[in-house]
Amino acid sequence: MKKLSFALLFVFGVSFANNTNPNTLPQSEPKVGDVLVVNATSNTKYNHVFFPKLNFIVKKGNLATYKPVHGTEVVVKDVENKNGNTYVILEKKDNSKFFGYVKQVKANYSSSLNSGELSKM
Repeated sequence: MKKLSFALLFVFGVSFANNTNPNTLPQSEPKVGDVLVVNATSNTKYNHVFFPKLNFIVKKGNLATYKPVHGTEVVVKDVENKNGNTYVILEKKDNSKFFGYVKQVKANYSSSLNSGELSKM
């Protein structure tokens, strides 16, 4: 009886260890033309999406807040690999400017997805 239970345990263990469809999907590499969404953060600033600082936004005549970009759809225009990190250049999907004066922003792709600052569409 012990041998049978160990054999069944071994078979089930091997079948689960050889799972080719895990629950968490691996992050795919970004491609030019991918659409992402800018999410609201629990912090007052974005750490992995490099928007201008709030004092520069005020100097250009806007309010000192990142709320206008919450929920904005952005398109990947360029992909750069530097020092083992993947950076993407983002533009708004409707071709308008961020905060009225910034055409493109840069973001660390994997860190911004993991932190929830960006999400895939």
